[in-house]
Amino acid sequence: MSLVPYILRRLLQLIPTFAFIVLVVFILVRLLPGDPASAILGDRALDADVNRINAELGLDQPLPVQFIAFVKAIATGNLGNSITLKLPVTDLIAQRMPVTLMLTVMAALIALVLALPLAFLAALQRDKLADNAIRGVFQVGLSMPVFYLGIILLTVFGAGLGWFPVGGYGEGFLDHVHHLILPALTLALSLAAILMRNLRAAIIGVVGAEYVDFARAKGLRPRLIMIRHVLRNALISTVTLFGLSIGTLLGGAVITETVFAIPGAGRLMIDSIYGRDYPVVQGMTLALAVCVSLTFLLTDIVQAYLDPRVAR
Repeated sequence: MSLVPYILRRLLQLIPTFAFIVLVVFILVRLLPGDPASAILGDRALDADVNRINAELGLDQPLPVQFIAFVKAIATGNLGNSITLKLPVTDLIAQRMPVTLMLTVMAALIALVLALPLAFLAALQRDKLADNAIRGVFQVGLSMPVFYLGIILLTVFGAGLGWFPVGGYGEGFLDHVHHLILPALTLALSLAAILMRNLRAAIIGVVGAEYVDFARAKGLRPRLIMIRHVLRNALISTVTLFGLSIGTLLGGAVITETVFAIPGAGRLMIDSIYGRDYPVVQGMTLALAVCVSLTFLLTDIVQAYLDPRVAR
Protein backbone atom coordinates (compact mmCIF):
# COMPACT_ATOMS: atom_id res chain seq x y z
CA MET A 1 0.00 0.00 0.00
CA SER A 2 1.34 3.44 -0.98
CA LEU A 3 2.05 5.83 1.85
CA VAL A 4 1.92 8.93 -0.37
CA PRO A 5 -1.81 9.75 0.18
CA TYR A 6 -1.37 9.28 3.93
CA ILE A 7 1.69 11.55 3.99
CA LEU A 8 -0.17 14.23 2.02
CA ARG A 9 -3.10 14.07 4.47
CA ARG A 10 -0.77 14.41 7.42
CA LEU A 11 0.97 17.39 5.80
CA LEU A 12 -2.38 19.12 5.31
CA GLN A 13 -3.24 18.45 8.95
CA LEU A 14 -0.10 20.34 9.96
CA ILE A 15 -1.54 23.61 8.65
CA PRO A 16 -4.15 24.07 11.43
CA THR A 17 -1.63 22.65 13.89
CA PHE A 18 0.90 25.36 13.03
CA ALA A 19 -1.82 28.02 13.15
CA PHE A 20 -2.78 26.89 16.66
CA ILE A 21 0.89 26.86 17.71
CA VAL A 22 1.31 30.45 16.55
CA LEU A 23 -1.74 31.55 18.57
CA VAL A 24 -0.68 29.69 21.72
CA VAL A 25 2.89 31.02 21.54
CA PHE A 26 1.63 34.58 21.16
CA ILE A 27 -0.76 34.27 24.13
CA LEU A 28 1.70 32.52 26.46
CA VAL A 29 4.42 35.10 25.86
CA ARG A 30 1.97 37.90 26.69
CA LEU A 31 1.08 36.13 29.93
CA LEU A 32 4.66 36.36 31.21
CA PRO A 33 4.85 38.64 34.27
CA GLY A 34 6.56 41.98 33.81
CA ASP A 35 7.34 43.68 30.51
CA PRO A 36 10.41 44.12 28.29
CA ALA A 37 10.64 47.86 28.95
CA SER A 38 11.04 47.36 32.69
CA ALA A 39 13.60 44.60 32.07
CA ILE A 40 15.62 46.91 29.83
CA LEU A 41 15.40 50.10 31.88
CA GLY A 42 15.33 48.62 35.38
CA ASP A 43 12.91 48.98 38.29
CA ARG A 44 13.54 52.73 38.67
CA ALA A 45 12.66 53.58 35.07
CA LEU A 46 10.40 56.58 34.47
CA ASP A 47 6.93 55.96 33.08
CA ALA A 48 7.71 58.09 30.06
CA ASP A 49 10.72 55.94 29.17
CA VAL A 50 8.73 52.73 29.68
CA ASN A 51 5.97 54.01 27.40
CA ARG A 52 8.54 55.01 24.77
CA ILE A 53 10.13 51.53 24.74
CA ASN A 54 6.73 49.84 24.55
CA ALA A 55 5.78 52.08 21.61
CA GLU A 56 9.02 51.22 19.81
CA LEU A 57 8.35 47.52 20.29
CA GLY A 58 4.68 47.83 19.32
CA LEU A 59 3.56 46.59 22.72
CA ASP A 60 1.31 49.60 23.24
CA GLN A 61 -1.00 48.36 20.48
CA PRO A 62 -4.12 46.24 21.15
CA LEU A 63 -3.47 42.50 21.27
CA PRO A 64 -5.27 41.77 17.95
CA VAL A 65 -3.04 44.32 16.21
CA GLN A 66 0.06 42.78 17.81
CA PHE A 67 -1.06 39.31 16.73
CA ILE A 68 -1.59 40.36 13.12
CA ALA A 69 1.88 41.93 13.12
CA PHE A 70 3.29 38.69 14.58
CA VAL A 71 1.66 36.58 11.85
CA LYS A 72 2.94 38.93 9.14
CA ALA A 73 6.44 38.70 10.59
CA ILE A 74 6.29 34.88 10.50
CA ALA A 75 5.00 34.92 6.91
CA THR A 76 7.89 37.14 5.79
CA GLY A 77 10.50 35.29 7.83
CA ASN A 78 11.30 38.40 9.84
CA LEU A 79 10.84 37.62 13.52
CA GLY A 80 12.30 40.92 14.66
CA ASN A 81 15.39 41.65 16.71
CA SER A 82 16.35 40.51 20.17
CA ILE A 83 15.67 43.21 22.75
CA THR A 84 18.67 42.31 24.89
CA LEU A 85 21.18 40.92 22.35
CA LYS A 86 20.32 43.39 19.55
CA LEU A 87 20.54 40.60 16.94
CA PRO A 88 17.92 39.28 14.47
CA VAL A 89 15.91 36.44 16.00
CA THR A 90 16.30 34.36 12.82
CA ASP A 91 20.09 34.59 13.19
CA LEU A 92 19.88 33.47 16.82
CA ILE A 93 17.69 30.52 15.83
CA ALA A 94 20.15 29.58 13.09
CA GLN A 95 23.01 29.73 15.61
CA ARG A 96 21.42 27.99 18.58
CA MET A 97 18.94 25.46 17.16
CA PRO A 98 21.56 23.23 15.46
CA VAL A 99 23.28 22.79 18.84
CA THR A 100 20.07 21.70 20.55
CA LEU A 101 19.05 19.48 17.63
CA MET A 102 22.46 17.80 17.60
CA LEU A 103 22.20 17.19 21.35
CA THR A 104 18.69 15.77 20.92
CA VAL A 105 19.66 13.50 18.03
CA MET A 106 22.68 12.17 19.92
CA ALA A 107 20.53 11.50 22.99
CA ALA A 108 17.93 9.70 20.87
CA LEU A 109 20.55 7.52 19.18
CA ILE A 110 22.20 6.62 22.50
CA ALA A 111 18.78 5.75 23.96
CA LEU A 112 18.05 3.43 21.01
CA VAL A 113 21.46 1.78 21.16
CA LEU A 114 20.95 1.07 24.86
CA ALA A 115 17.27 0.14 24.79
CA LEU A 116 16.92 -2.17 21.76
CA PRO A 117 19.45 -4.92 22.56
CA LEU A 118 18.79 -4.83 26.30
CA ALA A 119 15.03 -5.05 25.73
CA PHE A 120 15.54 -8.18 23.61
CA LEU A 121 17.86 -9.70 26.20
CA ALA A 122 15.46 -8.90 29.05
CA ALA A 123 12.46 -10.28 27.14
CA LEU A 124 14.21 -13.52 26.13
CA GLN A 125 15.52 -13.95 29.71
CA ARG A 126 12.21 -13.06 31.30
CA ASP A 127 12.24 -13.10 35.13
CA LYS A 128 15.81 -14.41 35.16
CA LEU A 129 18.92 -12.76 36.57
CA ALA A 130 19.71 -10.77 33.40
CA ASP A 131 16.15 -9.47 33.14
CA ASN A 132 16.00 -8.40 36.77
CA ALA A 133 19.44 -6.77 36.61
CA ILE A 134 18.60 -4.77 33.46
CA ARG A 135 15.29 -3.56 34.83
CA GLY A 136 16.85 -2.68 38.18
CA VAL A 137 19.66 -0.61 36.68
CA PHE A 138 17.32 1.26 34.36
CA GLN A 139 14.88 1.88 37.19
CA VAL A 140 17.62 3.68 39.11
CA GLY A 141 18.37 5.87 36.08
CA LEU A 142 14.69 6.56 35.53
CA SER A 143 14.15 7.70 39.11
CA MET A 144 16.93 10.33 39.01
CA PRO A 145 16.13 13.92 37.97
CA VAL A 146 17.91 15.03 34.80
CA PHE A 147 19.87 17.82 36.50
CA TYR A 148 21.06 15.51 39.31
CA LEU A 149 22.14 12.79 36.88
CA GLY A 150 23.94 15.41 34.80
CA ILE A 151 25.84 16.70 37.81
CA ILE A 152 26.90 13.14 38.76
CA LEU A 153 28.15 12.34 35.25
CA LEU A 154 29.87 15.72 35.05
CA THR A 155 31.61 15.20 38.40
CA VAL A 156 32.71 11.62 37.74
CA PHE A 157 33.59 11.50 34.04
CA GLY A 158 34.33 15.18 33.48
CA ALA A 159 35.97 16.72 36.53
CA GLY A 160 37.07 13.43 38.10
CA LEU A 161 38.38 11.16 35.33
CA GLY A 162 38.82 13.92 32.76
CA TRP A 163 37.44 11.79 29.93
CA PHE A 164 35.06 14.48 28.70
CA PRO A 165 34.93 18.31 28.82
CA VAL A 166 33.03 19.80 31.73
CA GLY A 167 31.18 22.32 29.56
CA GLY A 168 31.00 24.22 26.32
CA TYR A 169 30.48 23.10 22.75
CA GLY A 170 33.94 22.98 21.20
CA GLU A 171 34.92 23.66 17.61
CA GLY A 172 34.55 21.28 14.67
CA PHE A 173 32.19 18.32 14.32
CA LEU A 174 34.24 15.75 16.24
CA ASP A 175 34.89 18.24 19.02
CA HIS A 176 31.15 19.00 19.16
CA VAL A 177 30.42 15.28 19.53
CA HIS A 178 33.04 14.95 22.28
CA HIS A 179 31.54 17.86 24.23
CA LEU A 180 27.97 16.57 23.84
CA ILE A 181 28.50 12.93 24.84
CA LEU A 182 27.93 13.52 28.56
CA PRO A 183 24.88 15.79 28.19
CA ALA A 184 23.43 13.45 25.55
CA LEU A 185 23.95 10.47 27.87
CA THR A 186 22.23 12.44 30.64
CA LEU A 187 19.17 12.89 28.46
CA ALA A 188 19.31 9.39 26.99
CA LEU A 189 19.30 7.29 30.16
CA SER A 190 15.75 8.10 31.24
CA LEU A 191 14.42 7.70 27.68
CA ALA A 192 16.31 4.42 27.26
CA ALA A 193 14.68 3.10 30.44
CA ILE A 194 11.20 3.97 29.16
CA LEU A 195 11.82 2.50 25.70
CA MET A 196 13.39 -0.65 27.14
CA ARG A 197 10.44 -1.36 29.43
CA ASN A 198 7.93 -0.71 26.65
CA LEU A 199 9.76 -2.83 24.05
CA ARG A 200 10.38 -5.64 26.53
CA ALA A 201 6.68 -5.87 27.32
CA ALA A 202 5.80 -5.72 23.61
CA ILE A 203 8.27 -8.49 22.71
CA ILE A 204 6.94 -10.72 25.49
CA GLY A 205 3.42 -10.19 24.17
CA VAL A 206 4.33 -10.83 20.54
CA VAL A 207 6.51 -13.90 21.16
CA GLY A 208 3.50 -15.75 22.53
CA ALA A 209 1.18 -14.77 19.65
CA GLU A 210 -0.39 -17.44 17.45
CA TYR A 211 1.15 -16.16 14.21
CA VAL A 212 4.62 -16.50 15.76
CA ASP A 213 3.84 -20.09 16.77
CA PHE A 214 2.62 -20.70 13.21
CA ALA A 215 5.86 -19.28 11.80
CA ARG A 216 7.83 -21.67 14.00
CA ALA A 217 5.66 -24.56 12.87
CA LYS A 218 6.46 -23.73 9.24
CA GLY A 219 10.14 -24.19 10.05
CA LEU A 220 11.28 -20.58 9.62
CA ARG A 221 14.65 -19.76 11.04
CA PRO A 222 14.54 -18.16 14.54
CA ARG A 223 16.41 -15.06 13.32
CA LEU A 224 13.89 -14.55 10.50
CA ILE A 225 11.01 -14.98 12.93
CA MET A 226 12.49 -12.41 15.30
CA ILE A 227 13.06 -9.82 12.57
CA ARG A 228 10.00 -10.30 10.36
CA HIS A 229 7.34 -11.18 12.91
CA VAL A 230 8.44 -10.30 16.44
CA LEU A 231 10.50 -7.13 15.97
CA ARG A 232 8.29 -5.46 13.37
CA ASN A 233 5.12 -5.88 15.43
CA ALA A 234 6.74 -5.14 18.78
CA LEU A 235 8.26 -1.90 17.50
CA ILE A 236 4.89 -0.30 16.64
CA SER A 237 4.12 0.93 20.14
CA THR A 238 7.77 1.71 20.85
CA VAL A 239 8.07 3.89 17.75
CA THR A 240 5.03 5.88 18.88
CA LEU A 241 6.46 6.28 22.37
CA PHE A 242 9.84 7.26 20.94
CA GLY A 243 8.31 9.97 18.77
CA LEU A 244 6.30 11.37 21.66
CA SER A 245 9.44 11.43 23.81
CA ILE A 246 11.30 13.74 21.42
CA GLY A 247 9.39 16.68 22.88
CA THR A 248 10.52 15.56 26.34
CA LEU A 249 14.11 15.43 25.11
CA LEU A 250 13.88 18.97 23.79
CA GLY A 251 12.42 20.09 27.12
CA GLY A 252 15.14 18.27 29.03
CA ALA A 253 17.74 19.95 26.83
CA VAL A 254 16.85 23.25 28.50
CA ILE A 255 18.06 21.96 31.87
CA THR A 256 20.95 19.94 30.44
CA GLU A 257 22.31 22.87 28.45
CA THR A 258 22.30 24.95 31.62
CA VAL A 259 24.14 22.29 33.65
CA PHE A 260 26.79 21.72 30.96
CA ALA A 261 27.02 25.39 29.82
CA ILE A 262 26.06 24.51 26.25
CA PRO A 263 25.16 27.49 24.02
CA GLY A 264 21.95 26.00 22.66
CA ALA A 265 18.35 27.07 22.17
CA GLY A 266 17.31 25.93 25.64
CA ARG A 267 19.81 28.09 27.45
CA LEU A 268 18.91 31.06 25.27
CA MET A 269 15.23 30.49 26.06
CA ILE A 270 15.87 30.64 29.81
CA ASP A 271 17.91 33.84 29.49
CA SER A 272 15.27 35.41 27.21
CA ILE A 273 12.41 34.57 29.57
CA TYR A 274 14.21 36.21 32.49
CA GLY A 275 15.01 39.21 30.29
CA ARG A 276 11.43 39.46 28.96
CA ASP A 277 12.86 39.27 25.44
CA TYR A 278 9.53 38.72 23.67
CA PRO A 279 10.86 38.32 20.10
CA VAL A 280 13.39 35.64 21.09
CA VAL A 281 10.94 33.74 23.29
CA GLN A 282 8.33 33.78 20.53
CA GLY A 283 10.78 32.78 17.81
CA MET A 284 12.49 30.01 19.79
CA THR A 285 9.23 28.55 21.09
CA LEU A 286 7.83 28.55 17.58
CA ALA A 287 10.97 26.87 16.18
CA LEU A 288 10.93 24.18 18.89
CA ALA A 289 7.21 23.56 18.35
CA VAL A 290 7.74 23.14 14.61
CA CYS A 291 10.56 20.65 15.26
CA VAL A 292 8.32 18.60 17.57
CA SER A 293 5.44 18.65 15.05
CA LEU A 294 7.71 17.46 12.25
CA THR A 295 8.99 14.70 14.53
CA PHE A 296 5.42 13.57 15.16
CA LEU A 297 4.86 13.54 11.39
CA LEU A 298 7.92 11.36 10.84
CA THR A 299 6.79 9.07 13.67
CA ASP A 300 3.37 8.62 12.05
CA ILE A 301 5.01 7.77 8.71
CA VAL A 302 7.27 5.13 10.29
CA GLN A 303 4.32 3.70 12.21
CA ALA A 304 2.27 3.53 9.00
CA TYR A 305 5.14 1.67 7.33
CA LEU A 306 5.31 -0.86 10.16
CA ASP A 307 1.52 -1.21 10.34
CA PRO A 308 -0.23 -0.35 7.03
CA ARG A 309 -3.60 -0.31 8.79
CA VAL A 310 -2.67 3.09 10.26
CA ALA A 311 -2.64 4.67 6.79
CA ARG A 312 -6.16 3.54 5.86
